[in-house]
Amino acid sequence: MPGPGRSKELWARIEPLLPVVPRNPRRPGRKRLDSRKVLCGILLVLHTGIRWEFLPQELGFGSRMTCWRRLRDWNEAGVWQRLHDLLLELRAADLLDFSRAAVDSSHIRAMKGGPATGPSPVDRSKTGSKHHLIVETHGIPLATITTGGNRNDNTQLIPLIQAVPPIRGKRGQPPRRPKHLYADRGHDHEDYRDKVRRFQITPHIARRGTGHGSGLGVYRWVVEGAIALLHWSRRLRTRWEIRDDIHHAFVTLGCAVICRRRLRTALCRE
Repeated sequence: MPGPGRSKELWARIEPLLPVVPRNPRRPGRKRLDSRKVLCGILLVLHTGIRWEFLPQELGFGSRMTCWRRLRDWNEAGVWQRLHDLLLELRAADLLDFSRAAVDSSHIRAMKGGPATGPSPVDRSKTGSKHHLIVETHGIPLATITTGGNRNDNTQLIPLIQAVPPIRGKRGQPPRRPKHLYADRGHDHEDYRDKVRRFQITPHIARRGTGHGSGLGVYRWVVEGAIALLHWSRRLRTRWEIRDDIHHAFVTLGCAVICRRRLRTALCRE
């Protein structure tokens, strides 16, 4: 269970990114709950999948509305995206290899519908969403996009490439484009291969009709592992949020948590 002790390392990175909310002297009211405690409540919901209304008050993480509003406000302020971009500076510790990238998607059930949802390709009576993910050589998430469950994977190939931020952490021009891109049959389309080449990226996309064992899986499996890690957080296995921005805030925070774990594991080995 996430608590103040376990979130200390993550909090040290988040705190400088949080917007300053001045207190109105004319309306003192009740003191604003400590942001670190609220972060613990948000992480608890992310990891366990617990419903907001069941957030235990005795833990001191604040009410469900307090945690929900902070998640929303911090997302609108760009905190989660900037946190993810900051943690991508794993490159400074030589933990990030940008020579190759892989893309894939995963369908999840959307229980309440909302924007960025659509009929499931398996059962059209059920509404769902898709998490589209691009990772680097070792499976570290670089960018994510959430769409309706009926969107074709190849339509998100270019948006994923464009969503990758500049990877800082070392001197020189920060890279934004990998040299090689790997994808499965769902992205097989000659027009999109040509579009990928315009970014000076060599596409390696499996063709429909070919058997398994083409060799691309040697490089592409890392994105499947990253999706499994992302969905290890129970809140991301099923979409309960009607608002797509709230759901994507959880997805971005989940990617940041994966990056933090990689960095912490590497530092412990040294």
